[in-house]
Amino acid sequence: MPGRSRLRQYIFSLLLIAVVLLFVIYPLFYIIEGSLWVGGEGEKTLSVALFRQLFANPAIRLSLWNSLKLALITTALTALLTTPLAFFSTHYDFRGKNLFAGLLLVPIVLPPFVGALGVQQFFARFGSFNIILERLGLISGPIDWLAGGGFWGVVILQVLHLYPIMYLNVCAGLGAVDPAMEEAARNLGASGWRVLRTVTLPLAWPGYFAGAAITFIWSFTDLGTPLIFQYRQVAAVHIFDKIKDIHSNPIGYALVLTVLLISGLVFASAKATVGGRGYQMMARGHLETRRKPRSIWGHAGIIVFFGAVIFAALLPHIGVVLTSVSRRWLMTALPSEFTTESFEKLFQHTLTANSIRQSLWLSGLSMIVDVILGGAIAYFLVRGTVRGRAFLDALVMLPLAIPGLVLAFGYLNAFAGSGLDRFTTNWLGLPLNPRLNPGPLLVIAYAIRRLPLMVRAAYAGFQSSSETLEEASYNLGAGSWTTLRRVTIPLTSASLIAGAVLCFAFSMLEVSDSLILALEERFYPITKAIYSLSMRVGDGPAVACALGVIGMVLLATALIAAGALLGRRMGSLFRV
Repeated sequence: MPGRSRLRQYIFSLLLIAVVLLFVIYPLFYIIEGSLWVGGEGEKTLSVALFRQLFANPAIRLSLWNSLKLALITTALTALLTTPLAFFSTHYDFRGKNLFAGLLLVPIVLPPFVGALGVQQFFARFGSFNIILERLGLISGPIDWLAGGGFWGVVILQVLHLYPIMYLNVCAGLGAVDPAMEEAARNLGASGWRVLRTVTLPLAWPGYFAGAAITFIWSFTDLGTPLIFQYRQVAAVHIFDKIKDIHSNPIGYALVLTVLLISGLVFASAKATVGGRGYQMMARGHLETRRKPRSIWGHAGIIVFFGAVIFAALLPHIGVVLTSVSRRWLMTALPSEFTTESFEKLFQHTLTANSIRQSLWLSGLSMIVDVILGGAIAYFLVRGTVRGRAFLDALVMLPLAIPGLVLAFGYLNAFAGSGLDRFTTNWLGLPLNPRLNPGPLLVIAYAIRRLPLMVRAAYAGFQSSSETLEEASYNLGAGSWTTLRRVTIPLTSASLIAGAVLCFAFSMLEVSDSLILALEERFYPITKAIYSLSMRVGDGPAVACALGVIGMVLLATALIAAGALLGRRMGSLFRV
């Protein structure tokens, strides 16, 4: 029996490696081949000519520099914003703390490129903010707060969207600091600022680096927000534009590989830092040592700061909701007329109604794949006995290091008309050519991108359930399937359901895969439909915002449900 169990584990390991090789490594090798092997059919040679062309092109050099600058500034501002939030959350008790902690995570529910539609309504030259300031007599003319909706507009949206991920990681880092070490520093005469600078923050550095890595990669490869703001001088938009002529001008492969190398380097650095032992402590204190603010003014200051951050973060969501229900909103602080026509059109318009059906269908299928595959992987990692589980764990987490933009680009070119596509089409009836039908590859892309979430959720569930109950079931004569169905799954159902709803909701609002792989309108998921509608004159932006509200409500419900099921383990899903 043990021998048979180990054989099943080895077979499962090989199947998992095959899946990763086919749907993660193979598209990447296709990108590498397209970047380094140049020439005609049968005459390709190894060359770096495409990279020479890449860096000789002033427009592409500028786009890479802008993307790096955008990611660095976004990461720095996000860290600056989340440091006091995380410090007050982990070191102080104040009124409304739990409510504020929940509201701080709300920005995750709306992709920044959708929030851009709402922000433009507030902060455009003739938006609500300027109108209010003019009526108060504080300004004499409109101010372009978003600098034409360019660089700083993208930065603001990304900071407001990404700070919750940094916040969760920094809270984890600060929460791991032994309070006794801070107390010892104070007893030796160090001021509060010096304790923070020399003890607290250095010990919390792994949390900072983990959050900064995710923020950097996300910002560096963000496609939707620059497109909505018409800020096209970034690497992601250049890649998006190169898709149309990739066969006649393969320089896009070199650009994608450059983006992948930068993202991979950042992610590897984060793993090395977080996984290192240089910041371990001899002991752990208790978080019950949190203290109260010293004065009523300090208490009020903390509440005002949290409230201001939450209000700023919710402005894009408020703008999207108001735009979706406005009939007329021109030269006024708020809409002058309200209507529900935008929501009625969602189910009357062919594009929107079809996009909702497409997203529900594709996200549902990808969720099923994630639950089955992610649950099996997590069980294998926790209960398995064969060697190499750490390697397989790293393999499963690989999609975190690969931007969706890169993976989608690889899928689009690696499977279009390939031998694998012909095999699956002829023998399985499952086409993998996204230029003909992107559905199967969108399901795979959604599932691969969300698999780490599912694995981490299920992993937490299996860790918290006692293995002795399964052993008791075996001792009473139950088989593996009976034990799994009647013992293991019921014990871990909360974590499995939480992971499933998160995978479903995040797939519904996946941006890069949807924008790149869905080439025809009849295949558009929700996010591609939002982008298409936002470019249309008339009621296009309002209907796009109505679609955004649907997605926002769905993802908010999923996060609330997952938070209720996972509790404090929720934060571990968004860490490196």
